[in-house]
Amino acid sequence: MHFVGVGGAGMSAYARAAHALGAEVSGSDGADGPYLRRLAADAVLVADIGHRAENVPPGEDVELYYSSAVAPENVERRAARERGIAERPRAVLLGELSAMRRTIAVAGTHGKTTTASMIVHALRAAGLQPGWLVGAPIGGGLANAEWGEGEWLVIEADESDRSMLSLSVEIALLTNVELDHHATFASLAQLQEAFREFLALARTAVVVWDRPELLALAPGRSEVELVGYDAPSPTLVRGGSRFDWRGHEVVLEVPGAHNALDAAGALEAARVAGADAALAVQGLAGFRGAGRRFQPLGVGPNDALLFEDYAHHPSEIAATLRAARTLEHRRLVAVFQPHLYSRTALLAREFGQALALADAVVVLDVYPARERAEDHPGASGLLIARACADAGGGRPVYWTPAFAEAERVLRGVLDAGDVCVVMGAGDVDALGRALVAS
Repeated sequence: MHFVGVGGAGMSAYARAAHALGAEVSGSDGADGPYLRRLAADAVLVADIGHRAENVPPGEDVELYYSSAVAPENVERRAARERGIAERPRAVLLGELSAMRRTIAVAGTHGKTTTASMIVHALRAAGLQPGWLVGAPIGGGLANAEWGEGEWLVIEADESDRSMLSLSVEIALLTNVELDHHATFASLAQLQEAFREFLALARTAVVVWDRPELLALAPGRSEVELVGYDAPSPTLVRGGSRFDWRGHEVVLEVPGAHNALDAAGALEAARVAGADAALAVQGLAGFRGAGRRFQPLGVGPNDALLFEDYAHHPSEIAATLRAARTLEHRRLVAVFQPHLYSRTALLAREFGQALALADAVVVLDVYPARERAEDHPGASGLLIARACADAGGGRPVYWTPAFAEAERVLRGVLDAGDVCVVMGAGDVDALGRALVAS
């Protein structure tokens, strides 16, 4: 099995599962990265850097799987077609893997990775030994995937390419619904219908945030249990929270009301899967966050504290900055790298309003991912910087398109007692690490 784009969070997870099941795996990616280094360290595969036809293994018993970011004209995909090798999207493999286990699939616009990671920790604490395929390392030194020895598999179900609709699902969890992937869904109504189709896949239970518009998407079949969850008015403390759930006090060491809500959903899914409630709660007490989800990076310039977060939607940015406010700080400084030109152009005003929750803001240029700048004229991070200045009430906003410019500005802006959060779904984490390393 050959994975094109294996350096991504999802594809690297599927490669791990395939390796655990006995396949001979290989892969390639356009650039080196942490997932590739972890795959090599764990003896899963050593990826080829750069795409070339000769990366595809010889022989006829080869299957090629590609990520949604890999275009049909990719040289390895073209080589596979010319050789008559099976060429399949990642959704096909994910569907096959989910059919091999009792699957808990976590979907929603925000909170998928954290909620899925929490479910894994809750099930492990209850002794159920789950497998998982999640879009980031799940915390506690654990990778983004493991096949596991138990009967359950926890999967992060992605709506960006509709791959969530390819899954075999026993328990479906829906966190929330907001329009985010504008190239896939033309309207909120289209997105809601896709999530309705996802929830209809569940065979045992549907776990949904207790909101009327979300509950209305549930299938309404008598044989499928409908579970609404919430964590109303959690007690927010420095760097964490507390709330009551089914007679148990849940204590978290990850900040913010949004993490309390994710924990409530995770606990309900674990309960439905048969986990002992008290043990599941204990499992979350030691959860320190999934990879790139409000992760501490260390001390930066002038002894400022640096964190990184994967937030790339206005709602996620607002939730992250509110969580950061629970930490002791002199000022809150936000650094944001927009992700995708289409999202930037459509949500610039909302991004500006969310970022204005910080005391100072640094905006970088767009991380294009699978999009091209020439297809989105006029879309750049400057749109968000201007919107933030409009909403900021005089707060300083810095437009620094490149990392080098942002690093120079941050060295002058940051001071002792500041909390700085570096946000985005691209490679902005490298900027945060550079600030700490220096």
